[in-house]
Amino acid sequence: DDELQTDGNRSGHFRNGDVGLPPTNEEVIRIIAAQLAEIGDQFDREIQERVVNGLVQHFMNENLSNEEITRHMSRVVRELMQAIPSDMEQEKAMLVLAMVLTKKIVNTVPFLLRRVFDTTVNYMNRQFHNYIADMVSAVKQ
Repeated sequence: DDELQTDGNRSGHFRNGDVGLPPTNEEVIRIIAAQLAEIGDQFDREIQERVVNGLVQHFMNENLSNEEITRHMSRVVRELMQAIPSDMEQEKAMLVLAMVLTKKIVNTVPFLLRRVFDTTVNYMNRQFHNYIADMVSAVKQ
Protein backbone atom coordinates (compact mmCIF):
# COMPACT_ATOMS: atom_id res chain seq x y z
CA ASP A 1 0.00 0.00 0.00
CA ASP A 2 2.57 2.61 1.09
CA GLU A 3 5.61 1.54 -0.88
CA LEU A 4 8.69 3.63 -1.48
CA GLN A 5 10.56 2.03 -4.34
CA THR A 6 13.35 3.11 -6.64
CA ASP A 7 13.69 -0.10 -8.59
CA GLY A 8 11.28 0.58 -11.44
CA ASN A 9 8.28 -1.14 -9.89
CA ARG A 10 4.91 0.46 -9.34
CA SER A 11 5.37 3.49 -7.13
CA GLY A 12 3.65 4.12 -3.82
CA HIS A 13 1.05 6.70 -3.00
CA PHE A 14 1.70 10.14 -1.56
CA ARG A 15 0.05 10.03 1.87
CA ASN A 16 0.09 13.76 2.56
CA GLY A 17 -2.14 14.70 -0.32
CA ASP A 18 -2.12 14.37 -4.06
CA VAL A 19 0.94 15.92 -5.67
CA GLY A 20 -1.31 17.39 -8.34
CA LEU A 21 0.08 15.31 -11.19
CA PRO A 22 -2.17 14.47 -14.10
CA PRO A 23 -2.95 10.78 -14.55
CA THR A 24 0.04 8.99 -16.02
CA ASN A 25 0.58 5.60 -17.50
CA GLU A 26 2.70 3.14 -15.60
CA GLU A 27 5.36 3.05 -18.32
CA VAL A 28 6.26 6.70 -17.65
CA ILE A 29 6.57 5.94 -13.95
CA ARG A 30 8.75 2.89 -14.68
CA ILE A 31 11.10 4.94 -16.88
CA ILE A 32 11.54 7.59 -14.19
CA ALA A 33 11.97 4.99 -11.45
CA ALA A 34 14.60 3.11 -13.48
CA GLN A 35 16.59 6.32 -14.00
CA LEU A 36 16.39 7.19 -10.31
CA ALA A 37 17.33 3.63 -9.31
CA GLU A 38 20.49 3.77 -11.40
CA ILE A 39 21.56 7.01 -9.73
CA GLY A 40 20.53 5.62 -6.33
CA ASP A 41 22.77 2.59 -6.75
CA GLN A 42 25.74 4.91 -7.27
CA PHE A 43 24.87 7.02 -4.22
CA ASP A 44 24.19 3.95 -2.08
CA ARG A 45 27.84 2.93 -2.18
CA GLU A 46 29.06 6.40 -1.24
CA ILE A 47 26.90 7.18 1.80
CA GLN A 48 28.86 6.45 4.94
CA GLU A 49 27.42 4.37 7.75
CA ARG A 50 27.94 7.17 10.30
CA VAL A 51 25.57 9.42 8.30
CA VAL A 52 22.88 6.75 8.35
CA ASN A 53 23.44 6.05 12.06
CA GLY A 54 23.10 9.75 12.83
CA LEU A 55 19.75 9.87 11.06
CA VAL A 56 18.63 6.70 12.81
CA GLN A 57 19.31 8.36 16.17
CA HIS A 58 17.15 11.33 15.20
CA PHE A 59 14.29 9.09 14.05
CA MET A 60 14.48 7.08 17.27
CA ASN A 61 14.36 10.20 19.46
CA GLU A 62 10.67 10.44 20.33
CA ASN A 63 11.19 13.93 21.77
CA LEU A 64 11.82 15.31 18.28
CA SER A 65 8.84 16.38 16.21
CA ASN A 66 8.40 15.20 12.64
CA GLU A 67 9.18 18.77 11.55
CA GLU A 68 12.53 18.71 13.38
CA ILE A 69 13.43 15.36 11.85
CA THR A 70 12.45 16.61 8.39
CA ARG A 71 14.71 19.65 8.84
CA HIS A 72 17.57 17.40 9.95
CA MET A 73 17.07 15.11 6.95
CA SER A 74 17.12 18.17 4.70
CA ARG A 75 20.44 19.30 6.25
CA VAL A 76 21.96 15.85 5.75
CA VAL A 77 20.86 15.77 2.11
CA ARG A 78 22.37 19.24 1.53
CA GLU A 79 25.64 18.13 3.17
CA LEU A 80 25.79 15.00 1.01
CA MET A 81 25.18 17.14 -2.07
CA GLN A 82 28.64 18.64 -1.67
CA ALA A 83 30.14 15.32 -2.82
CA ILE A 84 27.84 14.94 -5.85
CA PRO A 85 29.29 15.76 -9.29
CA SER A 86 28.21 19.22 -10.39
CA ASP A 87 27.00 17.96 -13.78
CA MET A 88 23.97 16.26 -12.19
CA GLU A 89 20.72 18.16 -11.69
CA GLN A 90 20.62 19.30 -8.09
CA GLU A 91 16.94 18.45 -7.56
CA LYS A 92 17.32 14.97 -9.01
CA ALA A 93 20.37 14.26 -6.86
CA MET A 94 18.63 15.51 -3.71
CA LEU A 95 15.51 13.46 -4.47
CA VAL A 96 17.56 10.30 -4.96
CA LEU A 97 19.65 10.97 -1.86
CA ALA A 98 16.49 11.24 0.23
CA MET A 99 15.22 7.92 -1.14
CA VAL A 100 18.57 6.16 -0.64
CA LEU A 101 18.84 7.47 2.93
CA THR A 102 15.32 6.21 3.60
CA LYS A 103 16.20 2.77 2.31
CA LYS A 104 19.42 2.62 4.33
CA ILE A 105 17.68 3.73 7.54
CA VAL A 106 14.89 1.20 7.16
CA ASN A 107 17.38 -1.56 6.34
CA THR A 108 19.27 -0.66 9.52
CA VAL A 109 16.22 -0.31 11.81
CA PRO A 110 13.10 -1.82 10.16
CA PHE A 111 10.68 -0.81 12.92
CA LEU A 112 11.21 2.84 11.93
CA LEU A 113 9.60 2.23 8.53
CA ARG A 114 6.39 4.20 9.13
CA ARG A 115 8.09 7.26 10.66
CA VAL A 116 10.89 7.32 8.09
CA PHE A 117 8.51 6.81 5.18
CA ASP A 118 6.12 9.54 6.34
CA THR A 119 9.01 11.95 6.91
CA THR A 120 10.51 11.24 3.49
CA VAL A 121 7.20 11.69 1.68
CA ASN A 122 6.61 14.95 3.55
CA TYR A 123 10.13 16.13 2.65
CA MET A 124 9.68 15.17 -1.00
CA ASN A 125 6.26 16.86 -1.22
CA ARG A 126 7.67 20.09 0.19
CA GLN A 127 10.97 20.21 -1.66
CA PHE A 128 10.32 18.48 -4.98
CA HIS A 129 6.65 18.80 -5.85
CA ASN A 130 7.25 20.90 -8.98
CA TYR A 131 10.37 18.95 -9.96
CA ILE A 132 8.50 15.63 -9.86
CA ALA A 133 5.64 17.08 -11.91
CA ASP A 134 8.13 18.47 -14.47
CA MET A 135 9.97 15.14 -14.64
CA VAL A 136 6.75 13.27 -15.41
CA SER A 137 5.77 15.83 -18.04
CA ALA A 138 9.18 15.62 -19.71
CA VAL A 139 9.08 11.83 -19.99
CA LYS A 140 5.54 11.88 -21.38
CA GLN A 141 6.59 14.17 -24.24
